[in-house]
Amino acid sequence: MVHIVIMGCGRVGATLARGLEKRGHTIAIIDIDSDSFRRLGADFKGLTVKGVGFDRGVLIRAGIKSADGFAAVSSGDNSNILAARVVRETFGVENVVARIYDSGRAEVYERLGIPSVATVRWAADQVMRRLLPGGAVPQWRDPSGSVRLVQVYVNPGWVGRTIEHLSAVAHTPIPFLTRFGIGMIPEAKTVFQDGDLVFAAVENDRQSDVEAVLGQPPMKH
Repeated sequence: MVHIVIMGCGRVGATLARGLEKRGHTIAIIDIDSDSFRRLGADFKGLTVKGVGFDRGVLIRAGIKSADGFAAVSSGDNSNILAARVVRETFGVENVVARIYDSGRAEVYERLGIPSVATVRWAADQVMRRLLPGGAVPQWRDPSGSVRLVQVYVNPGWVGRTIEHLSAVAHTPIPFLTRFGIGMIPEAKTVFQDGDLVFAAVENDRQSDVEAVLGQPPMKH
């Protein structure tokens, strides 16, 4: 179970909050309009906080100091990116996602190390994958069901290591990755960077092993 703070209780934020709560996580959701919390439904058990999502006091009331992730999904690009930067730079929360309407600006923000999801390619499961990186996300399965291509969470401790190294340690091929929202086929010496999304080809019975290896920092020798 993790604690997630969400800024913005519009249709996107409410859907995200309910989906995360169903998965057993604790949620705090921030919005300047208290009426927006009605979208959550009567059975929502999370915390609702009225206020501006980039205000430090509001964030503290939402439990940002113990948060495992933060999603800025309000209707304003500037507010979302400001909140994301405050959460990352002031409170040290690394698992941050910002919803951006302008896809061109989204790429710029990803270069700053803040993953963004542009509205034109937004889906609730994309944000959820960013917030809950503990397990691999299946992208393709072969007809026999024995092999799959998965988006796998890679611990930030691997930043600076080559894809060849990651592949060797995990004992599985890494055919491609996504960087700044653009897919690329890595070379052996391609270096894993913060914000990269890694896709691994794994046999079903080895998926948990690959998740365990890459989900933890590399072992020190």
